[in-house]
Amino acid sequence: MAKKIKLIWDFRGPAAEKTAEHHEKHLKEFIAIEKTNLNITGYKHVNDMHSLAYMVVEEIEMIPVRDALKPHRGELYEEGSANPSKKGA
Repeated sequence: MAKKIKLIWDFRGPAAEKTAEHHEKHLKEFIAIEKTNLNITGYKHVNDMHSLAYMVVEEIEMIPVRDALKPHRGELYEEGSANPSKKGA
């Protein structure tokens, strides 16, 4: 099974949650246009001044997606683990 990488964009400030939610829409558009192997995205409200958006890619796709979208950080993704999910989910 291929490793999955979660690419993460952090947003800070009073508008962070709305910005992360909106950014996820762009990530979904990218997935549709580029036809990536996975279709896993989400956003998480961390606190009043920090939210994040993320997408998950297979390891083989990580470098081209990283270079195109410039995420702030990344981590290994494991299904069923304590990964952030969409707010309210």
